Amino acid sequence: MRLVSIRTERGEEAAIVRKNGVIPVKSLNESAGTVWSESVWLILQNDEQTRLRTWLQQSDVDRLLERITQKWDDVVCAPLYRYPRKIWGIGMNYRQKVEDLASTPPVADPIIFMKPDTSLIGPGDAIILPKQSNHVTAEGEIGIIIGKTCKDIKEDEAHNFIAGITPTLDMTAQDIHAKNPRFLGKSKCFDTFFSFGPELVTLDEIPDFTTLTVETKRNGDVIHQNSVSNSYYSPWFLVSYFSQLMTLLPGDIIMTGTPGSTAIVSGDRAECQISGLLPLVNPVIGLSYPK
Repeated sequence: MRLVSIRTERGEEAAIVRKNGVIPVKSLNESAGTVWSESVWLILQNDEQTRLRTWLQQSDVDRLLERITQKWDDVVCAPLYRYPRKIWGIGMNYRQKVEDLASTPPVADPIIFMKPDTSLIGPGDAIILPKQSNHVTAEGEIGIIIGKTCKDIKEDEAHNFIAGITPTLDMTAQDIHAKNPRFLGKSKCFDTFFSFGPELVTLDEIPDFTTLTVETKRNGDVIHQNSVSNSYYSPWFLVSYFSQLMTLLPGDIIMTGTPGSTAIVSGDRAECQISGLLPLVNPVIGLSYPK
């Protein structure tokens, strides 16, 4: 199953992705007499994603779904949701990036950092370059979305607690970080420095996580590309690792590292492309850029 959040006159609402468009959950409820939660956030909080996926697989609902599907041209995607409790990032998880930086490979504990929810934007929203930096980069990454509360879980249990994955873009003020390695968090905390979406894709749609490719793109060109199989820490390890540190909650997001970053300037388009998923694209503007 694939979920997006779309902008409507009522606000931002959950919709189910189909090949030829999307089905707003509100329209589904009105047509089928169901009572599914009508935002992606509430679907996660109420642990409805598995039951909704099973319900949609019933053969007798196909005609109904076709009738209420909206075309892609008629919808605008929003962030999947607005206020995750946690947004975690991982540094230097891909072997090629470690080699490019001539750095020391990570050991048992990954490099980690957090982003505030005020940094959050969604598809099509502008990345605003802050006045404090002259060198901002964007990095495409797979984001893991937690689906169930978990604590102290093992790697082989991790898939049971994942709602799905989504494309993410992680922005960094590299000149701030270069002043002092301890400024990593400072360099990543600015408004609009985290984007995610447009879709949440459940794990049943991904036969083999390790074969997924991740691309960081700028203005349509692939700047960096790599496969999950070339990362130091598997998605399952990362979920288990963070659960050892704290309780993970539905809607928490874990970025899983990037194959590489690209410098961005006003007028650019930053993009994350994950194989088989809709791309995440954000324009870049400066503070003085015309609105």
